[in-house]
Amino acid sequence: MKTHDKLYIGGRWVAPSGKGSFDVMNSATEEVVGRIPAGDATDVDRAVKAARAAFDGWSRTAPAERAGYLQKIQASLAARGQEIAQTIATEVGMPLQLSVMIQAGLPTLTFGAAAQFAREVPAEERIGNSVVVKEPVGVVGCITPGN
Repeated sequence: MKTHDKLYIGGRWVAPSGKGSFDVMNSATEEVVGRIPAGDATDVDRAVKAARAAFDGWSRTAPAERAGYLQKIQASLAARGQEIAQTIATEVGMPLQLSVMIQAGLPTLTFGAAAQFAREVPAEERIGNSVVVKEPVGVVGCITPGN
């Protein structure tokens, strides 16, 4: 069983403010296959502050350099694709081949597309009598469905 007792915030693994943990279940067998920390509002605030602190430097990073980082993430995801797919297949009960294509494959493709976008799409372009400027605007927080 994999057990994690820290949260990744601000580029490092830190102890959560929240107490307790959540069991990660194999949806097919209902066996506990992992345990993760239960964060709380303080942990969310720390994560937002860390993201905001990183934003200024990241937003001034040249698109070609950003693309390089995105490609490194893509390569790391690809290298661990089978492991990621197996973990997700176990957790959500998805057939392994679908997990390889969808759960592990799509994020890998997305990072590659984002790298290509950063390299090829101009940050500023004239369209008719308008100038369209693409620029970072800030930190975004999302809650995504788990199903």
